[in-house]
Amino acid sequence: MKFVVTGGAGFIGSHLAKFLIKNNHQVVIIDNLIRGTLNNISEIKDNVEFHKVDISNYNEIDSVVDSADGIFHEAALASVPQSFKEPERYHEVNAIGSENIFKLAKKHNAKVVFASTSSVYGDQTKFPVNENAQTNPLNPYGQSKLEAEKFASKYASDGLKVIGLRYFNVFGIGQNPEYAGVIPKFMERISQHKPPTIEGDGNNIRSFTFVDDVVQANILAFQSNVNHEFINIASEDMTSINELAKIMIEMSGLNLKPIYVEPRKGDIKKSNADISKAKQLLKWNTKITLEEGLKKIFPKI
Repeated sequence: MKFVVTGGAGFIGSHLAKFLIKNNHQVVIIDNLIRGTLNNISEIKDNVEFHKVDISNYNEIDSVVDSADGIFHEAALASVPQSFKEPERYHEVNAIGSENIFKLAKKHNAKVVFASTSSVYGDQTKFPVNENAQTNPLNPYGQSKLEAEKFASKYASDGLKVIGLRYFNVFGIGQNPEYAGVIPKFMERISQHKPPTIEGDGNNIRSFTFVDDVVQANILAFQSNVNHEFINIASEDMTSINELAKIMIEMSGLNLKPIYVEPRKGDIKKSNADISKAKQLLKWNTKITLEEGLKKIFPKI
């Protein structure tokens, strides 16, 4: 089959592209290389068709999407702090860019599985959070992703098959510490024999999900008979930032103590997902624990 992977030179997109190539599919990558890098796809560069294009440019991506069986839409701006500085740019890429993908998928009759985020929920009071919870983004990044979901529902009502996967704290090999979550930031500090920096008191709770499990969720979503849903993709194990720092320091074998700084603006206190829908509709669950995933990363320092 022929698949388009937007953001295919980025973190999750490159893992998806490699999986598809390994399973003998034809892969077309769209990436503007602002966040992604060709190093992420160096091992498959001779087996993919690559287009340096921005998803905001409808006309340029039109011909690229033509004849695709499916689109894995991973392209996005994903830095919460940066989204406060550039809210219009985040709207343009994450919302309008996604609408372009949905519009073209409808035109070319391709099913879409796209990256949404747990950030659409904001801070919740009832846990675990299921997909029917009231959305309340705390930052422009989460808001732009929620707008993308609204576009998805709009095109789904017109017949597009589109599934939004609400990722919770994805981690793995190839993440960029500058734009990614806490694990690559801790990893960067520890690899330099420096103590990890914790924003706030470290009691924030997260559901860390390894990238290989996220790739499987995408594949199962495409293969499913589901036409339109938003589905939580997360580990059911909860870990505080303090616990994460302790685990990573112990794995390093170094004698380090975290440094605490001011909390980050727009950060969520607790992120804990109900994945019943993913289990039911996609027959998906995580297979790799936080510790197992971290062990895969540590040799790569």
